[in-house]
Amino acid sequence: MGTAAPYPQPDNPCSGYLLQTGGASVWVDAGPGSLAELLRHTTLDALDAVWLSHLHLDHIGDILNAYYALAFGELPPRSTPLPVYAPAGLADRLTGFFAQPDTTFYSSFLDLRPLSDGHLVQLKDLHLTSRAVAHGTEAYALRAEAAGHSLVYSGDCAPCPALDELSSNADLLLCEANDPGPTPVHHTPTQAGALAHRTGAERLVVTHVGPSMTPETATIQAAAAFPGPTSLAKVGTTLSF
Repeated sequence: MGTAAPYPQPDNPCSGYLLQTGGASVWVDAGPGSLAELLRHTTLDALDAVWLSHLHLDHIGDILNAYYALAFGELPPRSTPLPVYAPAGLADRLTGFFAQPDTTFYSSFLDLRPLSDGHLVQLKDLHLTSRAVAHGTEAYALRAEAAGHSLVYSGDCAPCPALDELSSNADLLLCEANDPGPTPVHHTPTQAGALAHRTGAERLVVTHVGPSMTPETATIQAAAAFPGPTSLAKVGTTLSF
């Protein structure tokens, strides 16, 4: 639903993905603009949860709009608040943005549940595992498993042992390729390809490419380091496995 970094671009919101199985539906990262794309495919009342990798604006901006939509948007009502799995600091971000004295103002609509390293959650037929990764701030990668298949999402991070462990033999690795040169906080395209190669991924999808290179160039560089199928994440694309 969005792959742009670090700000939305025409026809491309910031990070946002809709993860669906036979029974579960999860909004993964809520970058600015991704809510509108989400509503092309589902509604907030149909979601089982939101999962947010870290608290940088390009990954959480539309959780603010989700609150407005649930509280004032006259959308189909939810029977329970929407679970939001995120770093614990999200509560302070929301109260600060809305200039509220405490968290009670959103508790009827959003149920914030803090992530931690090794956090596990079962949502119907979907099993989610979160691992803390290297991004210079509290940040998590995600492994989603259902019906014998697995997807790993790097979030934003530099190469680190926790991501290697989480990515082992994934059917689909969705990895950022944000910087053209090595940094302490992001993968380069070559590092994304190398991650897929050494962890035995079946397929690599490159996402969240920064403005200093074209997404096509990033995909070519990642593919040079990974012998398996490599493609570029694009808004509106559905990947089934």
